[in-house]
Amino acid sequence: MKRMLSGIKPTGQLHLGNYIGALSKFVEYQDEYEVIAFIANLHTITVYQEPKELQKNLKDCVALYLACGLDPNKTTIFLQTDVMEHAQLGFILCCNTYMGELNRMTQYKDKIAKDEKNISCGIFTYPTLMSADILIYDADFVPVGEDQKQHVELCRDVAIRFNNKFGNTFKVPEPLIPKVGARIMSLSDPTKKMSKSDETNKGCVYLLDNLKTARKKIMSAVTDSIGIVQYDPENQPGISNLMQIMSSLSDKSFEEITKEYEGKGYGDFKKDVANVVCDTLEKIQADYNEIINSNKIQEALDIGTKKAKEMASKKLNEVQIKVGIEIK
Repeated sequence: MKRMLSGIKPTGQLHLGNYIGALSKFVEYQDEYEVIAFIANLHTITVYQEPKELQKNLKDCVALYLACGLDPNKTTIFLQTDVMEHAQLGFILCCNTYMGELNRMTQYKDKIAKDEKNISCGIFTYPTLMSADILIYDADFVPVGEDQKQHVELCRDVAIRFNNKFGNTFKVPEPLIPKVGARIMSLSDPTKKMSKSDETNKGCVYLLDNLKTARKKIMSAVTDSIGIVQYDPENQPGISNLMQIMSSLSDKSFEEITKEYEGKGYGDFKKDVANVVCDTLEKIQADYNEIINSNKIQEALDIGTKKAKEMASKKLNEVQIKVGIEIK
């Protein structure tokens, strides 16, 4: 069985974009692949996080993993920090990655372009830790959005370089980009990705938003004056984003949606999108409320951490022997 790996940064509450672009896909994949779905809590501290809030987000993240349908008996769920081999391999890979490669990483370049002050070293080097996250488990596939594809490409380059230098060690992973829902955009500014850091709090639907709030956000989504429900991201980014959401949650194709709303206004379409979103959130929240008040979180982490450590320690030991930093 092929192995698939991904992680989510709990820098804030998980949102609809996380669910459509990642979590719902994991649930589908766990019967087809060996899925490793970890919580990337080391990556969160590349920028400051309020400790108590971060701890709550970690717990909520695991609970939502389970509430969205991930089965700890099928999917390996764990905190990145509970498997310390990630950080150790991350440093070794950092020593096999070039400054020029990290200089080209989009996230770092964007911060430099905005003239942000006090950029942490973690922002610069985190792609090598991400490479370690992937390579330490010999992942075959990494499901990512278009904006993260660059990091998987770097991971591939680092793996190939290491293999050429020290002998065949790492499996070279492939990025897997879903055709629909790969990148859900902000409801208030559909030119930007839906994000936990949305300053207005109007463009992001959180999985734990109350249904009234979620419905209001959908109904207030930015559209256009064209008045036709059709998939045209360039000229109608807002409507196209809502179509992505509906298609992902209802399994309707863009063509079916366009035909269904032919001659109808945006109000009717938004109302139906809101219904689909609220139906999804209602089920997730019911399961979340049960899980958060039980022992299921720790039970899932205990199972996942044990499995992950067994895989990671074996790979790290192999790497350290090949690099020469371990006495046989």
